[in-house]
This record gives sequence, C-alpha cells and structure tokens, in this order.
Amino acid sequence: MLSTVLSSTIAIILSVVVMSLGWVLSKRALEDREKSSPFECGFDPIKSARLPFSLRFFLLAIIFLIFDVEIVLLLPALVSLLSTFSMNLLIGISLFLLILIVGLFHEWNEGSLDWAQ
Repeated sequence: MLSTVLSSTIAIILSVVVMSLGWVLSKRALEDREKSSPFECGFDPIKSARLPFSLRFFLLAIIFLIFDVEIVLLLPALVSLLSTFSMNLLIGISLFLLILIVGLFHEWNEGSLDWAQ
C-alpha cells in the first residue's frame, strides 16, 4: 500500500515538473518570430498564398518521385532474382522497366524534362 502511494506521488510530481518545464520553454519559443512563422517550399508567408506555381517544377518533381519509387520496387526484386532465378520474376521486371522507359521517352518528347525553354 505504501509503495503504491509513493510511486503514484512520484509519478504526479514528475508529470507536474515535465509539464511546467514544457510551459516555460514554450513561452520562450513564442517570442521567436522566425520559428513561429510558417515556411512552405520557399514561399514568403507575408505575401499572398495565391501566387502562380511553376507547373514545370511540379511535373519534374512528380517524375522524380516516380523514378524514386521505381528504385524501391526494383531493388528487392533484383536481390530475389540473384538468389533464386525465376523466369516469371525476370519477365515482370523487364515489363516494369519497359513501361518506365516508354514513359520516360514520352516525357522527353513532350519536353517535360527540359527545365529551361
């Protein structure tokens, strides 16, 4: 009974100390204007949020994400292919790469990969 009361008292005191410390530190952080202002992708938070966004930058970022996900999907398949050879896995990897290469050539011919016009 005594140990339960003692551990509960310690837990309450520790909780109050941590909450007080967080409150004191948050007051100091509120005074810093730079840290409290929102910062998103280099846009100035003071100006209007309805500024035109570069569609070419967005398309290039999407292409980068697609090829980044491609690496995540291909690496485990290649490791599996090296450990045990499977014709079905080889055909699947080849088909996946063929689709990505056709998509890359389409983007290239469309001009989406050219950053400067």
